[in-house]
Amino acid sequence: MNDEAVIRVEHVSKKFCKNLKTSMRYGIEDISRNAVGMPSRCGQLREREFWAVDDVSFEVERGETLGLIGPNGSGKTTLLKMLNGIFWPDKGKITVKGRVGALIEVGAGFHPMLTGRENIYVNAAILGMSKAETQAKFDSIVEFADIGDFLDTSVKHYSSGMFVRLGFAVAVHCEPDVLLVDEVLAVGDEGFQTKCFNKIGELREAGITTILVSHNMHTISNFAGKAVLLQNGRATYYDNTAQAIKTYNKLFLLNGEADHNWEIQTLHEGNNNISFNTRINKTVLTPGDDITLLIDYAATKEYRDVEIDVVLLSSSESGMYFQATNKAYDKVVNLLSGKHTLAISVERAPIHNSVGRLAVSIWAKNRAEMLFWCRVPVEFTERSYAHGNNFFRVRYETLA
Repeated sequence: MNDEAVIRVEHVSKKFCKNLKTSMRYGIEDISRNAVGMPSRCGQLREREFWAVDDVSFEVERGETLGLIGPNGSGKTTLLKMLNGIFWPDKGKITVKGRVGALIEVGAGFHPMLTGRENIYVNAAILGMSKAETQAKFDSIVEFADIGDFLDTSVKHYSSGMFVRLGFAVAVHCEPDVLLVDEVLAVGDEGFQTKCFNKIGELREAGITTILVSHNMHTISNFAGKAVLLQNGRATYYDNTAQAIKTYNKLFLLNGEADHNWEIQTLHEGNNNISFNTRINKTVLTPGDDITLLIDYAATKEYRDVEIDVVLLSSSESGMYFQATNKAYDKVVNLLSGKHTLAISVERAPIHNSVGRLAVSIWAKNRAEMLFWCRVPVEFTERSYAHGNNFFRVRYETLA
C-alpha cells in the first residue's frame, strides 16, 4: 500500500436486504448477538441480501482526481457514502485523511424547515467548519450559490437545482482535503455546471483530492486522471481513463438491446420504386475524422427534395452527441432515377473515448414516406482532438 495515499479502500464490501422487515429482523439479531459477546453475521449473505459493493480496493493520492463510473445500480453512490462515513462497510477497511467535502444527494444535510441562510451554518458545521469560519466565508458562499432572493426562504420551497447550488457552494468553501461529488450536478443548469467544474479544476490545481461520479464520459475524460469502473458491485481499476471509458461504453453495446452488434443495421431499405445498399468509410475513428456513409441506390422514379436525418447517438442511446437534417443547412437533396450513390459525411467529429452509433434516415418530401433507415456502430479512440473547429458539420453529395 502507498503511504502517500489520501484515500485507501481495502477489500471493502457492503450488503443490503431487498425486504425492509427482513432487514430489521437481521438488525435485531446482530445487535442481540453483539450484546452477548457473539459476532454479528454482517460478513456473510443471508436470505434476500445482496452485495451492493463487493470486495473493492483502490487508492487515491493527494491532488489526484479519480473518476468513479459504472451503470445505474452498480454501487457507485453506496461506495461514495461509505467514503463519507454515512455507511459503514460490512467487510474491509476505508481510510480517508483530512476534511471531506461531499455532495452526494440533493438536499442532503439540509433541514427543510430552515432557511437557506440557516442551512449554510448547519451544513458547514456538519462538514467540520466552525461558526467563525462560516461567518468569514458566508458572503463568498452566497455569491457562489447565486440563489438570489431565496436566501431567507425555507429550503422546502427550493428546486433541486437550488439545493445543488447551495450544497456545492458550502462543500467547496469548507476547504476540504477530499471532495466527493456524485451525479447530482447533472440537475443544475449548464451555466452552473460550468461554474462547478471550473471550481473543481481550481481545487485540483490546489492539490485537493477528488472522487467524481458521473455518467458523462466527457466530464470524466476532462477531469479524471484515473478511474474505477463498477459493475454489479465489483470494481476494475484503470490507470488510463481512456481505457476505462472505452470499457464503460462497450458495456452498453454488450448489455443493451438484443440487436446490438458491430454490423450495419438496415431497418428500412426502400420500396417498389427504390432500393438501397449501404457502406461506411470506417467504423474506428480518431477525433476529428470524417464519418462518411455511402448509400448506393437504384430508383425507377425521382424523389425530389427529400429530408435526411443524421443522428450520432451516445453508447446507451439515452442521449446523443449531434442531430441535424439537410434542411438545417438549407441543402436540397434529390434522389435521381437510375443508379447513384449518396455520400453523407459528418465532418471532423469532435469526439474521443466513446462508442456510439450513426443513425441515418431518408424521408420523401414533407415526410410523406420513410424511404430508408440504418444504424452504424462507430468507435472513437482516445487521441485528443486538437485541430479544426469544435462543432459538427454534415456534407451531402450525390456521386456519379
